[in-house]
Order: sequence, then structure tokens, then C-alpha cells
Amino acid sequence: MSETIKNRYDFVLYFDVENGNPNGDPDAGNMPRIDPETGFGIVTDVCLKRKIRNYVETVKEGEPGYDIYITRGTTLNASDTRAFAELEIDPKSIASLKKSDPELDKKIRDFMCKTFFDIRTFGAVMTTFVSHHLNCGQVRGPVQLTFSRSVDPVAQQEVSITRVAITTEEDAAKKSNEMGNKYIVPYGLYRCEGYVSANLARKTTGFTEDDLKVLWESLINMFEVDHSAARGKMAVRSLVVFRHDSELGNAPSWRLFESVGTKKREGVTAPRSIKDYEEITVDESQIPDGVEVLRLV
Repeated sequence: MSETIKNRYDFVLYFDVENGNPNGDPDAGNMPRIDPETGFGIVTDVCLKRKIRNYVETVKEGEPGYDIYITRGTTLNASDTRAFAELEIDPKSIASLKKSDPELDKKIRDFMCKTFFDIRTFGAVMTTFVSHHLNCGQVRGPVQLTFSRSVDPVAQQEVSITRVAITTEEDAAKKSNEMGNKYIVPYGLYRCEGYVSANLARKTTGFTEDDLKVLWESLINMFEVDHSAARGKMAVRSLVVFRHDSELGNAPSWRLFESVGTKKREGVTAPRSIKDYEEITVDESQIPDGVEVLRLV
């Protein structure tokens, strides 16, 4: 792999949804998430991380160093025990091994970070190691995302649907179709903010320049491998990256984030496409020395 990153990054991501549910709330019948006080739409960080994981799992399938820790069909314990097998560690002898090898925690952590892209990127809580009283069970990742929030309030719409295939023979004798419903947002433009810490990459996970390229690629293309009837039409509309020329950064994140923005075009009351918004811009006058602006989308 390439070298560990040496520069801090901040980024702003805009994506939209048309006639779909970008992130259902299981506590509300899978309705699109909204802020109940303002009506602004919400997409959780966990939702976007899942899409990044799915993209990497698809495009890097079988490639060493790009396994995914949090994935469907694989238990976390099974992934954790790969470290024991690779390092030839008997879990029953961990107490004595820790006394004879002070570097045991670091060896296990480094193996997990080297093997799993999402641990190297987002960090993880590895319960198997925690239960064995190993200090490597909690890893803080260098890449973090905020909740995404829509630029304007969104409307939750319930759509009734029918199905001609009946579930049981008994029901088929009484009716000719089944009724159902789905929830959509007619249109919403969402904004997510994120951080990449070179300091944590160096000290903890070894997140590399190659990993960074995969992260940008994932953010740009994550919806292209995640199409479904429930999510409607989703697309990334802008990715603005701020590259600091130091490990700890040259400006506060909030100042850089405030330089990026858009708003509805004059006369538009209910946006229904990206064309109803003005171009997403960066106010270069707010960017201090030592920070480079990269428009990746």
C-alpha cells in the first residue's frame, strides 16, 4: 500500500433524491427521516457509511486490504477471530500472552486495520477483543461524517400500491389484488459534511493515500451501485474537498464549511430537481492560506 496520509481534509457533499426514500426511520414505519420541528430531511452518517462499504465491497472484491468488517452474512466474532488465527493466538491464553508480549494489542489492531478497509477508515468496536480485555477492541477512525440535512424542508408522501399476486389461496378466493404503501420524498437536496484526520491515520489505523482515493471514488459513485425501487433516483451533485497543507490543519472546519452553499432559484417554492437550485459555489475569499479547494464533482 501507499504512504499514510499526511494532510488533513474536510469536505462537503451534496446529493439529492427524486421520488424515493433516502433513509427510512424504522421507528416511524420506515418513513423518510425528518427533523420534526423544522421539516428538514435527515440522512444518518450510518446510512452513507453503509453505501461506502457496499461500493468498496463491490469494486474491490477479493483485493487484499479491502475486506469489509461490517457486512451482511458475516458475524463480527468470525471476523475478529481471523486475527487470532493469522497471529497464531490462543484466545484462552491471552492473559499470559499479554504479560510476555506487551505489543500484543498493537499487533491485533494493526492486523484488523490492514485487513479491513472500513476499520482503517471509520474505526470500529470489536466486541471479541473487548470481552478478552484487549485494549485494541475500540479503534477510532480518521474519517467521520455528519448527519446529512436537506437544504430546504422536504415533504413526506405516502403512495398506495397494489399487487396482483395474492399471498394465500384463501385470500385469492376473496380478492384479486393486495394493497400496500411506500413512502417517498418527491425531491430533496441534502448536504453532508465530513472530516479526514491525518493525525489519527498516522497514530492509529494507517489510512493511506490509496485509501483516500478510494474514499473519494466511493462518495462520488456510491449511489451508482445502490439503485432500488425504494430509494428512487439518487445522485451526488457536488463534492468539495478542502486540503490542508499540514497534519492538524490550517483553518477550523466550520469556517470552510460556511464558504460552500446554494439556494433555491428566485421564484421556486417547491424544488423538484437540481435545476431549481443555483449553482453550488465556494466563496474563495473565506479560504485562508494553507488550504486548497478541490472540486471533485
